[in-house]
Amino acid sequence: MTAVEHDADVIVVGAGPGGSATAYHLARHGVRVLLLEKTEFPREKVCGDGLTPRAVRQLIRMGVDTSPEAGWLHNRGLRVIGGGVRLELDWPELASFPNYGLVRTRLDFDDLLAQRAVAAGAKLRTSVNVLGPVLDGDGRVTGVEAEVGPGKEPATFHAPLVVAADGVSGRFPLALGLAKREDRPIGVAVRRYYRSPAKADDNYLESWLELRSKDSGDNLLPGYGWIFGLGDGRVNVGLGVLNSSSAFGKTNYRRLLTDWLANTPEDWGMTDEANADGPILGAALPMGFNRVPHYTRGVLLVGDSGGMVNPFNGEGIAYAMESGELAAEVMVQALARPAGPERERALLAYPNELKARLGGYYRLGGIFVKLIGRPEIMRLATKHGMPHPTLMRFVLKLLANLTDPRGGDAMDRVINAMTKAAPAV
Repeated sequence: MTAVEHDADVIVVGAGPGGSATAYHLARHGVRVLLLEKTEFPREKVCGDGLTPRAVRQLIRMGVDTSPEAGWLHNRGLRVIGGGVRLELDWPELASFPNYGLVRTRLDFDDLLAQRAVAAGAKLRTSVNVLGPVLDGDGRVTGVEAEVGPGKEPATFHAPLVVAADGVSGRFPLALGLAKREDRPIGVAVRRYYRSPAKADDNYLESWLELRSKDSGDNLLPGYGWIFGLGDGRVNVGLGVLNSSSAFGKTNYRRLLTDWLANTPEDWGMTDEANADGPILGAALPMGFNRVPHYTRGVLLVGDSGGMVNPFNGEGIAYAMESGELAAEVMVQALARPAGPERERALLAYPNELKARLGGYYRLGGIFVKLIGRPEIMRLATKHGMPHPTLMRFVLKLLANLTDPRGGDAMDRVINAMTKAAPAV
């Protein structure tokens, strides 16, 4: 049998934040990386565009300049609105994370990260639509089949390892028989851009725990909302609904968004369709490791492809980039070993370490999702929790997963103990 010449040491499918982070950290260690993206940059992506300090840390680890001069809007923390209370919570002061968040549209954010990967030595190819895996006689993945360019020319690329970073659709893992787990939380989010000078330069991310329309009276609309200023005269406004809600899958989410915004102050500009900047777009939020295993037969799942969105707050970018860095570290060690049992042993460190880092936390997140899906519990929580700033600071740390693992304060120790005690998902 003729040996196949490899096009790379690792093929990364998808150049979103997870794929580009993986490629960057691999290339930095001298690994030959082929990063395949089905679209052309710059490209639109449905997202809230807000980054917590957890995501900022990953940007810094990739050498990204996060200064305002480089086009980033900084924020100090989270403004929470609910239960008749408006509370501003600054990001915690920690050794492990910076004390600021960021906002930037995905239109150029993903492009910026892909170029960081290229600068580190990764080879980026756009307009490459990966169709599925190439398998050897043992069922192990040894490359990918793809269509290239507008003419959809067939192409095959080979590598001993493949990373599936192809987002919520997970077409690549689906081709391997890895379906989503229905017992894990999932959300749906819709968002739209509006011109809103009154809110565009906000230095807090704004989260609405209660949504009401003009005619809903005391009845709450399902879901939670956000308003994030972009610093360019616009805001990103959206809402999410979790599958623990009775409204999940039975609601016109776009109508829900406009109903809520019709009840916002007129000077914010979101009650006037003329201020809308583009259509309402939606996407699924795959949470709590809803696709496993994260390593099988030469393929590692990164980010949304492996269901890594935080169930507590819907954040996906930080975990996509973190899992990409971890996957890269594991692959660097694995590729230094001969193919076979020794390499496999190294690669199995990836799902094991993911489970150790996030499994208990995501288990707690799954319980949280079930609780807040019940309107009476959500109403009680906002009514009795919101007036207590100390409790809400604890909640912020828990929801944003921002604690120091060692040497933190009492809140950190409680949260870390809870996540360690929870059985990992």
